[in-house]
This record gives sequence, C-alpha cells and structure tokens, in this order.
Amino acid sequence: MRVYLPSSLPGLAEVLKSGEIGPAPQPGFAVTPTLREWYASGDLEELEYTALLEAARGSLRLLAAQPDAPPRRVVLVAEVAEDDLGKASGHPAAVQVLSAIPLARVAAGHVDGIDAADDVRAAVAALAAADDGDDDAQFTVDGAEGHELGWYATQELWFVD
Repeated sequence: MRVYLPSSLPGLAEVLKSGEIGPAPQPGFAVTPTLREWYASGDLEELEYTALLEAARGSLRLLAAQPDAPPRRVVLVAEVAEDDLGKASGHPAAVQVLSAIPLARVAAGHVDGIDAADDVRAAVAALAAADDGDDDAQFTVDGAEGHELGWYATQELWFVD
C-alpha cells in the first residue's frame, strides 16, 4: 500500500544516511477504507492527493517541533505491506506504520520549493491557533498549502537542498 509520510529536510537527511525511515511506530497517511467512505466521490488519484496533503500538514507539525529546520515541507512516499500498518485516530487517511521502512521501498519524495519558505514559516507559527478554530490562522496555514510540493524520484532525493 502506498503511504505518505510527513518529514522535514533534517528528517530526509537522516533517512538517506541511515537507509531507512524509522523508528516505528510512525504516523503516515494512506488511502484507507475510512478515507474511501469519507470521500465517496473521489477517484484513486484524488484520494492519494488527499493523503499527500494530510502528510504535508503533518510535516508542518514536525517543523513546529524542529525550530531550526529549514521551513520546507517534506513528504516521503513509500510502499508498505498492509500488515505493517495499524489504525490511527484523527484524519480518515491516518495510519500508523508499525516497522521501519527501508530506503529501497521509498517511491518518491515531495518537497517545497525555496519560494514557499516564508509561507511555511508563517503556517508553522499559526498552526496551533488554526487547530483551535482561528479562521485567520487557518488562512495563513492555507497559504502554505497553496504551494505545490515538488516531486523527486528516489535517486534525486540526494540532491534536495
């Protein structure tokens, strides 16, 4: 099953150095049966895009905990066996990955361009207020989410800066 994993640039560097995404358990997002029910009219591509966007929001949460990290969202896409996935609360696409994922199972990465940095920085600062229902803060978070993440093949991830 394709899983979208929130990360950051330091997290990506660690994955490349260690050769795996881990340790487990770790949060991810996938096209789950619950997501299919929740988004009944969407085709597979739309459902995967929804999972990607939720992972990008998860990346904002990681960046909030890593104030020295470059303000760019990172999402790693991996193929994970369904029996390596557990249920998670929150969004209908949320899953728990129950084991480390070897780099060989990473299919691609999505990373913000440098031009998104100011909006990502502002979104990280506004995230807690947006979670509490502040509409202005949500508008700020949406500003970061308006940036399309760049797609990188696995072999290109070494060159992301």
